[in-house]
Amino acid sequence: MSHRSSEGEWALAAVHDVVAAAVPDREMLVCGEVRRTFGEVRERSRGLASFLVGQGIGLRRGRSELERWECGQDPVALILHNGTEYIEAMLGVYRARAVPFNVNQHYRATELGALLTDVGSRAAVYHRRYGPLLAEAVGATELLLIDVDDGSGVEPLPGSTGFEAAVATPLLDLPEPSPDDLCLVCTGGTTGRPKAVLWRQADIYVSAMAGVEGATAESIGAEAAAGAMGPWYAVPPLMHAAAQWTAYSGLHRGCTVLVHDDSRPFDPGVVLALIQRERAFMMSIVGDAYLRPLVDELRTGRYDVSSLVMIGTGGAATSDHLKEALLELVPDLTIVDGYGASETGGMAFGARTRSAQPEGFSPGLGATVVSADRTRVLEPGEEEVGWTARRGRVPLGYLGDPEGTEATFPIIGGERVAIPGDRAQCLADGSIRMLGRDSMVVNTGGEKVYVEEVE
Repeated sequence: MSHRSSEGEWALAAVHDVVAAAVPDREMLVCGEVRRTFGEVRERSRGLASFLVGQGIGLRRGRSELERWECGQDPVALILHNGTEYIEAMLGVYRARAVPFNVNQHYRATELGALLTDVGSRAAVYHRRYGPLLAEAVGATELLLIDVDDGSGVEPLPGSTGFEAAVATPLLDLPEPSPDDLCLVCTGGTTGRPKAVLWRQADIYVSAMAGVEGATAESIGAEAAAGAMGPWYAVPPLMHAAAQWTAYSGLHRGCTVLVHDDSRPFDPGVVLALIQRERAFMMSIVGDAYLRPLVDELRTGRYDVSSLVMIGTGGAATSDHLKEALLELVPDLTIVDGYGASETGGMAFGARTRSAQPEGFSPGLGATVVSADRTRVLEPGEEEVGWTARRGRVPLGYLGDPEGTEATFPIIGGERVAIPGDRAQCLADGSIRMLGRDSMVVNTGGEKVYVEEVE
């Protein structure tokens, strides 16, 4: 298999092949009692891809034939809670040159049906407990169905193929992946109907999954073989893009990824016990909802989490007093607040330790602030309240939505940028002060007050 295009860009399945060749026997995924090595996942995902290709699922039209809001690959819905199968399914679909997409399994049947219709799903991989929901959402369906046995006792839908049978499919000659192949991210729908964001895999690899510009097979394999970090622990649901990005950022470095079983209520003791057992290096969480119970449980003194070097948090507010409490309990920890969106990837970060508390966010690769009228990039120290934006490797657009594509991914100075809809200022030192959603602003006494800043 050729691992790169002539421009030196990468498809995600090709990156996985390089890492798996470098460390085939290293554990890649751990969830509960299930443990899979990089080599095992490579073969299982190839089996799933062979099953999909054999059923006619894959590439329909190449990127060069399409507008940037169009998808030429068969979409495959992932209606799954966390498990090793989530990542295996994604990789298998990528290898077939189809495109997986995340589904909130808590949607009502009408919401699920609308999403699958909007995206144009051709297949679905689902945990059996969600079978009745899927059946209600799509009725008599022509979807190709693959069910994951979750121990729920719910029978698979008629005509469904078991996941283990699918991954055991005899291997076919699989199509060569392209860096132009898509990664499709569905937004949460918190600000309206969910949108499907279309990323080229080569772009999201660099913007959100620890890829490096100009990476070679040699450099990717060498970093994986070095194995300088311990396990990465993706605690939030993998149906959210940020959790997927945490997982892939670890995997692309050759790290073992620990996956939290979110089919049960959140239990901080389970999370901390796994950190202790597996000697986790890094963990990702979502704001106070995760941190408060974790801090309370740590105060019992029952856990050794000294292996933990970094906690990444984003997606919701994380209170200063909880960060301070955590740093008292785990003094050598670094807490990294991340800012990003499905439309940008991770684009700004603020690292906090016991001795350092930054005022703003340090912009990541391509992160900037554009003027309120979206015509120019603001310089450091300008007082104007503009919009956070990302330049460089950004999405192509929104699936099936040319107007939304042009609004969120406009051309400024001859370059396509992503503007996720958050207000910000560019501070004198080049860092970014986040002010919050434009829709969350209150006019009082002639002044604009951003609700998130008050909180």
